[in-house]
Formats: sequence, C-alpha cells, structure tokens
Amino acid sequence: MSLVIRKSTVDILCAAKWFARRDCRALSSVPEKADIVEEVKERVPGRKPRAHNPLLEYRHVYPEFLPDPNPKWRNSLREKMERADMLKRRSQIDIPEFYVGSIVAVTISDPHAQGKTNRFVGICIDRKGSGLRAEFILRNVIDHQGVEVRYELYDPTIQSIQVLRLEKRLDDKLYYLRDALPEYCTFPLDMDPEILPEGTPVPLNPVQVKLKPRPWLERWERQELKGVSNIEEHLKEKDRVRRELRKTPWEKYDLMKQYRKTIPAEDQSEIWNEVYNQLQQMRVSRKKMSRKRTFASPKTQLA
Repeated sequence: MSLVIRKSTVDILCAAKWFARRDCRALSSVPEKADIVEEVKERVPGRKPRAHNPLLEYRHVYPEFLPDPNPKWRNSLREKMERADMLKRRSQIDIPEFYVGSIVAVTISDPHAQGKTNRFVGICIDRKGSGLRAEFILRNVIDHQGVEVRYELYDPTIQSIQVLRLEKRLDDKLYYLRDALPEYCTFPLDMDPEILPEGTPVPLNPVQVKLKPRPWLERWERQELKGVSNIEEHLKEKDRVRRELRKTPWEKYDLMKQYRKTIPAEDQSEIWNEVYNQLQQMRVSRKKMSRKRTFASPKTQLA
C-alpha cells in the first residue's frame, strides 16, 4: 500500500473503489458486463433468422444482368435499356446456365464455312463482362494445338448454346490450362451431352491439373490456385522467396476493396425484381417445349 499512498488523492480513491468492488463481488447478485455479453450471445441463436431473398441467388445464374461495380461506368438509363435488349435476345435464343469449368458447344453463323454454320466445343476458362458486353472464352485442343475462341454472350450471330457437361471448378478462372497437359482440355467435337436430373445442385469437379515444365505464360506460383497440384515441383528457392515477398495477406481484410467489387444488395434486389418474371416465364415455356419434344408420339409409317 506504500506505493498507492505516494500517488495523488484521485489515484487513492480509484484504488479504494477497486478493492471495495473486488471484496464485495462475492456478496453481490448483479451480473458483470462479461456475464451479460455471454447471455446476449446465447440468445442470438434463438432469434428469428433474417428473411432470405431467393432472388439474390440469380446473380450466380445470370451474372451479366448485374452492372459493372465501378462507379465510373454506371448509368442507370443505359443499364435498364441493356436489360430490356438482353431479355429480347433471350426470348429468341436459349442461353442456358453454365459456369467456368463447364463444357459448352456454341454454333454460330459463318458465311465462309460449309453449311454456313460453325460449331466449336470447349471448356469455359473465363466468363466476364456485364450487360451486352458479357463474354466467355472456350478452350479445346484440336490436332495437338490449343484453340481458344472468345464469344460475346449476346452476339446476334450465335445460333445456339448447348451445355454438354454442367459443372464448376475449384478456381474462378482457368487460364492455367494453357500451361497444363493437353489431356485436361481435350474434348471431342461430337461429344454427347450429359443430362443432370432436374433439381440437382451443380456438381463441383475437384480435379487438380498438372502443369508442364517452365517457362509458363504467367507466374502461377504467385496466384493462390486450388486446381493445380504440381507447382512446387517446378519452383526454385529464389522463386519461393520472391513469392513470399510479394504476398498480400492483408487484402482479404480490406473491406473497401471488397465493397468496390460488389453491387449493394438493394440494387441487386431492384434489378432481379425487374427481370424475374420474364426470366421465369421463359424458363417455364422452354421446359414445356422440351417435354413435348421428348415425349413426341411417333408417326405411323405406311406399309
């Protein structure tokens, strides 16, 4: 207590209050702040969960309907007119649901091709853009040569888009298939479609590809890739040191960076409320048409 006495009177009063609170704590029935916080935490699971908007799930199926998150490119009038044009285009052609990693066949009109049409089959390695500028890239290996074709999703020359295998991959972009072994992106041009039962979730393909020896088109070791298995085999010690120096682990805690890359939920709800009814009507009508084609009665043949 000699150290406390040397202090000022204010410090002595604070110390006396602390000792009194500590000694009288056993006789008190009032819960402390920590106990109150624990009780509040225990009550949180009992609360009713927030109402989940099912329309927001459409952002995975129709990502091109969401505008560019960059505020420099936002224009509400242009975005609304583009959505109207996109709906009109979807009423003329069936644009199915597909993701990066799905195997897709695209048929376009080509005046220089035999039959005036050209069909290409490949795996989707990237899908980007918004509005009428939405595009995707297909890759396939034909005659030991890698071929990539970039298509605009709402290009009027596209006659049909058919999903041969609907699936997802571990990464959002599959550009590393350019440096991977050719068997990972080789698909026959006459591949038959694999039909999933209605209502089943989109399967996730956990395959991990193997890269060819260096040189590579990009420094894949500096990108956190989940779909590559043998990156460490082709690295030297200096490559590992440079990778550690260029890591940015703080970016996952940068809330402003995440905010700039997303569209607010209020804007998304407004967009989906605008286009939901027409998209749903198109989906139902196409299901009816497919059932009629599937169960069409055979015509009687004359003897």
